[in-house]
Amino acid sequence: MIGKKNIFIGLIIACFFMSPLAIAPASATDWPMFQLDLNHTAYTDEASDFNPDTWIFKAASAITSPVISDKLVYFGSKSGLLTALNLNDGTKVWDYKAGGNITGSPVVVGDDLYFGSGDSYLYSLDKKTGDEIWKYRTGNSIETTPAIDNGVIYFGSDDQRLYALNTTNGTMNWEFQTQNAIKSSPTVSNGSVFFGSDDGKIYSVNTNNGSQNWAYDTGSAVETSPAINNTTLYMGTNNGNFYALDTGTGTLKWKYNLNDTVKSSAVLDPNDNTLFIGSDSGNFTALDMRDGTLKWSVNTGNVESTAALMGDNIVIASNTGTVYVLNKFSGKEEWSYMPGYYIFNSPLSSPIVYGDEILVGDNNGNLFSLDFSRKSGPISSYLYYVAAIVVVIIVGLIGIRMFRNRRRKNN
Repeated sequence: MIGKKNIFIGLIIACFFMSPLAIAPASATDWPMFQLDLNHTAYTDEASDFNPDTWIFKAASAITSPVISDKLVYFGSKSGLLTALNLNDGTKVWDYKAGGNITGSPVVVGDDLYFGSGDSYLYSLDKKTGDEIWKYRTGNSIETTPAIDNGVIYFGSDDQRLYALNTTNGTMNWEFQTQNAIKSSPTVSNGSVFFGSDDGKIYSVNTNNGSQNWAYDTGSAVETSPAINNTTLYMGTNNGNFYALDTGTGTLKWKYNLNDTVKSSAVLDPNDNTLFIGSDSGNFTALDMRDGTLKWSVNTGNVESTAALMGDNIVIASNTGTVYVLNKFSGKEEWSYMPGYYIFNSPLSSPIVYGDEILVGDNNGNLFSLDFSRKSGPISSYLYYVAAIVVVIIVGLIGIRMFRNRRRKNN
């Protein structure tokens, strides 16, 4: 016979599991850096209690791929502004003016935010206020997104060097010299930092002292960012080849030719052994991570941005100005959004996801918040421009017709 004490304990346990706290989904995962994490996986698969609103924020010029931390969105722009917005409604919290254009995404770690600028400085700001903490000057523009690991920030510069700085005060730990500009955003794994250079090589450098572990010569500029899973590094180059290298030795495991320049960085889905990559061939492609076998490829227009995984789908931003959400297993289109309505289309930044929200910017300075759960996006101002053009055309056609009718009557 069940005792009263056991019944009481059982009721308490049942109430706990039935409570909103127990059954509510967790808040979505932050996206604090380019491609989400140090391995550049660009993949999060968590339920979210965040119900996104669709909105547009208008910046002065083309914007970088954004990042998210504590319900704030951060992004830079070619006008040199680093901006913080509320994730819920897109209202501005603060902005900071750098001395040059910003093309790489910022990185948020703890209470601090870091980014590079065309004025050759790497900046550290307070993420809540936008106040400057420190800045470090290199010999040329910084176009890469930094990587941060164990209190050290790694980034490349057009002065041909990779830098390692102390995140607390911006003092330099070491620098590594290549033979050309570094536009590839580095990643860190197992005591090594990996990146590409315009000198055609993919490098592995020791994080402790900046000594070279190995270099793999691709024969063409390497401007993409590496993605890593276990002991394999995945990276594309300007000659159209996509490489899988051993992270320990730099030896080639396999390569796949995508038939045109690869400026998009790979997205990895280890659960399905699939990597996703865009190129200037006009196709977006899924390959088997293990041997480079083609799984599927669909025409989306040139893709130079980096995609983001969202559950069973993958989000792509095309140079044609269209956001595509494709089924990651088949490449079938689930939804698309074109804010420029063909006439005002503009290349898009790398998208990021937060629960069911998709954030993506364009070269015209717009940041769009989209809701995939409702397959809806904001009505952009371009719609009104298109409507105005249509009205002008219709009025013009009517005017021409009236003019012709008058001439006929006069004749």
